[in-house]
Amino acid sequence: MTISRRDLMKIGLATGAALTRAPVVRAQAALSDARTVRMVKVGGLTIFDPVFTSANISLDHATAIYDTLFSLDSKFLPQPQMVGKWSKSDDSKTYTFELRGGLSWHDGTPVTATDCVASIRRWAQVKPGGQLMMAMGADISKKDARTFTITLKEPLGVLIDILAVSLFMMREKDAGRPATEQVTANIGSGPFKFNHDLARPGTSFTYDRYEKYVPRTELSEGLAGGKIVKVDRVIWDNIGDQQTALAALQAGEIDYFENPPSDLYPVIESDPNLALQVLDKSGQNYFLRMNCLQKPFNSAKARQAILNLIDQDTFLSVLAPDLRYAGTVNSFFGTNNPVSNDENTSWFKKGGDPEKATQLLKEAGYVGEKVVILQPTDWAEASNASQLLAATLRKIGMNAELAPSDWAGLVARRNNKGAVEEGGWSIFITSESDYSRGDPMSTSSLVASGENGWYGWPSSDEYEALRTKWADSDTLDKRKALARKMQQIAWDLAGTVLLGRATVPIARRKVLTGIIGMPEIVPMWNMQKASA
Repeated sequence: MTISRRDLMKIGLATGAALTRAPVVRAQAALSDARTVRMVKVGGLTIFDPVFTSANISLDHATAIYDTLFSLDSKFLPQPQMVGKWSKSDDSKTYTFELRGGLSWHDGTPVTATDCVASIRRWAQVKPGGQLMMAMGADISKKDARTFTITLKEPLGVLIDILAVSLFMMREKDAGRPATEQVTANIGSGPFKFNHDLARPGTSFTYDRYEKYVPRTELSEGLAGGKIVKVDRVIWDNIGDQQTALAALQAGEIDYFENPPSDLYPVIESDPNLALQVLDKSGQNYFLRMNCLQKPFNSAKARQAILNLIDQDTFLSVLAPDLRYAGTVNSFFGTNNPVSNDENTSWFKKGGDPEKATQLLKEAGYVGEKVVILQPTDWAEASNASQLLAATLRKIGMNAELAPSDWAGLVARRNNKGAVEEGGWSIFITSESDYSRGDPMSTSSLVASGENGWYGWPSSDEYEALRTKWADSDTLDKRKALARKMQQIAWDLAGTVLLGRATVPIARRKVLTGIIGMPEIVPMWNMQKASA
């Protein structure tokens, strides 16, 4: 490749930073050896409970220390994980699950069916698939020490698919908490054990191989199969400055850098020791979420104004400026899913439609209410996009104000359903995999159940009725027809506004191999590292 003078300047800056900055990791340990992997993740880990939050870093943490009943393989098909064998009754209403042998919690006690029953019940309080299961009259009960049943009033053909998505098993004493209370014990039965003694909130978290973990005998595939841990320890270092993180990667002080800024791709590609790698080939859809409970976005017309206003190309120039990795998206169900469609997409225009947006805002009765945009300062692309959003809203007369914080602060504040004067919010920007947007049974942002739903809390009984029918649809053609009807409603409801799509690479040292690529989750088993 040809490196421009601008790129050479960046290389010089990165090298200079590596030579002149205060050591980030050396103060804690020498250069990592072949049995230790050091990673820099996006955002700080402050919420450990994957039921309490859907933040990706919390899901990665949960995937390491907890295990699941079923897991998705590379073709996104559910495969048994903790379950040894399972069956369903002739009327398809009763499912019986038996745990495989050798499962134990990190405190040394055995995993039991009672733990699983409690975990499913807690998860079902807040997760879309679980809520649907319980709405269909599910009874979840222990049969013996290793066996439990789920009994439904009506057949639910997608039950196993629902159980395979982000349902982590916890000890009964932890899962007995309400879903609105965080679990902080961090004791699971998964392949990694959280090292409480070495936990340094705001600085680093350490995960050790759980020596008593018994993996499945099948080959690792996607998130399924044998979870073989090939290193002794994984450390997550919290380095908020991206330039400093890159310098640490170049110096060999860390091995993995999640979501490096796109303007530094040439620096990474020119370094013989580094590589860019796309783990989630489905790509990430960036979107903004509005608070539908509070002014001004409790008005559908105000939300539709933003839908018509946004020019995805402009936002992608900030979020994912490398055109090799970016593209627009106008289907509510993502770009590459079987149910993606073009229903009700007349709002999608190159450059957006500020005139239409201004008209809709006037019809909504907007009178200058403050619009608070949550700005994640430790996610550079989203931080810049938040500033662009504020400027874009001001152009049509909105009183937009930024509320900067790190991602952990944003995650905490978005729980507040109150008005902005009470510490609430109006808009935040986030992302999720394109694959996830094709699954309204498990993806929280595709729910429209009001205050019982995901942050932003849009509400549509008509949409929810169609989503319920999805579970009973036994063919792709039926789901495609439902998806068109749901998209018609969703874009009128306008609780979500898409900003574009990108496949976002991670940066790693070439000695680190075996990283599993799946949407949303980066598992830490299967990774291995050659000696330096």
